[in-house]
Amino acid sequence: MTELDAEGGAVTGLAAVLFDMDGTLVDTEVLWWDATEEVAARLGHRLTRADAPEVVGRAVEDTAAHLVRVTGGRDTGEDGVARALTAAFEERVEKGAPLRPGAGRLLAELEAEGMPFALVSASPRSVVDSVTGGALAGVPFAFTLSADDTVRTKPHPDPYREAARRLGVPYAACVAVEDSPDGAASAAAAGCVVLVVPSMLPVPAGPGRVFADSLEEVSLASLRRSVAAAAPSRVTGW
Repeated sequence: MTELDAEGGAVTGLAAVLFDMDGTLVDTEVLWWDATEEVAARLGHRLTRADAPEVVGRAVEDTAAHLVRVTGGRDTGEDGVARALTAAFEERVEKGAPLRPGAGRLLAELEAEGMPFALVSASPRSVVDSVTGGALAGVPFAFTLSADDTVRTKPHPDPYREAARRLGVPYAACVAVEDSPDGAASAAAAGCVVLVVPSMLPVPAGPGRVFADSLEEVSLASLRRSVAAAAPSRVTGW
């Protein structure tokens, strides 16, 4: 079968690249873990690898809800925990977050070749703006999406669907670059091809998912091949 665009025409190739931020372009997953560890300790909980699925790649509200569940919240409630997590994370981000290996080169290649690309993050707008004003300063994203810009964020498909809508391209003509299980699930549910570059958590294989050990292995040519390889098995609209 052939992938179809919104008007019933065949999707012929890559139209846009949609990047996750934390752990994908910027090495901030460790900072998020450290921030969560700090807040959890204040609540009397020692963070372990068992907590990772509720921390890595999750929205602030999801992690806050998890900490309240395991600690009782110590009278702060989910909103208070979410504010504490955001403040602790922003404090770390403002001190600097390095790019992931290969990220700068790949972004420069896409810019030079005129391939549209955008940022699709589950972090709050304040964190996205801090990172794009720091480690990603000067990168010409078509736009940036934060957790504040859609009703539901990852692992729901809403962020990637909104990104494709803003760009005016079919979901299936987009490659979403992700590092976490929730991010990959979000992009796959939206109908995007998913390039997984794992960081802290393993990501399961699935339809429309391709894997790389590092962005250093990724080029515009390989992204185009990913879309072409996925095309025979899916029919996807906007």
